[in-house]
Amino acid sequence: MIYVGIDIAKETHVAAAVDSDGVIVIEPFSFSNNHEGFKLLKSKLDSLDKSNLLIGLESTAHYAENVIFFLHGCGYELAVINPVQTAAMRKTGIRKTKTDKVDSLLICKTLMVNSFRRYTENDIKTLKLKSLCRFRQNLKKSKARLKIQLTSYVDVIFPELQYFFKSGLHIKSCYELLKVYSSPDDIAALHLTKLSNILTKASRGRFGKQDAESLKSLAKSSVGVKNTYISIQITQTIAQIELIESQLNELETVIETAMDELDSVIMTVPGIGKLNGAMILGEIGDIKRFSDSS
Repeated sequence: MIYVGIDIAKETHVAAAVDSDGVIVIEPFSFSNNHEGFKLLKSKLDSLDKSNLLIGLESTAHYAENVIFFLHGCGYELAVINPVQTAAMRKTGIRKTKTDKVDSLLICKTLMVNSFRRYTENDIKTLKLKSLCRFRQNLKKSKARLKIQLTSYVDVIFPELQYFFKSGLHIKSCYELLKVYSSPDDIAALHLTKLSNILTKASRGRFGKQDAESLKSLAKSSVGVKNTYISIQITQTIAQIELIESQLNELETVIETAMDELDSVIMTVPGIGKLNGAMILGEIGDIKRFSDSS
């Protein structure tokens, strides 16, 4: 068996190969994280017997993903190593210095003395799923932050509005109103029929003429500060929130489709939906890695 160790970095990686006796068959060499670099890596690997080859690399954030996808696409067997294992291996050696060239050989040694599960097609799929789920979480955090900002703006310009909508400011009826009429003066000046139509349409009949009358009265007596600059911030913040909501809907459809293709056993667990299942798989990887409940 030939063991190839790749030390991953942001711009330049280092690879080396040793045989089962620990003899170096490919001296440590650097290759860039680009087309030419990957071409160099493949040319080195092509000199070895692919059927008798195992490539190992550390799971270092997202920097390893391009290399993993490339090598898996080329049909090589891969094992992803926890950096803790190579760190432990380093402590057993005489040299404690951490250098890229030393580490690539250290990864080879770690592959030799430990049994590692090979990367499968499902591992590749769950790695992609992890990226999607983390992006979804970032979008949700951005949306939550924008909602807080919007509330602070409305607190200044029309503080009474949050008490009018029993479910709070962040509902379609409120957004549709504020996108066009974001100040109490604008709302107070609206014809009752027009205001009633806006509320009725946006709420699908939940709000009517009586609610419009109440809102006009509230707007006329508002203690909010007149500020056209805040009105602009309100309309643009709502636009950002709605954009993110649209992006989330699109992203969640992609995640659900990916879960259908993955057909994971995790979906047999009661109460686990596709989105929650995807988040779990994205973090723990292919659930088939775990041999039993222990």
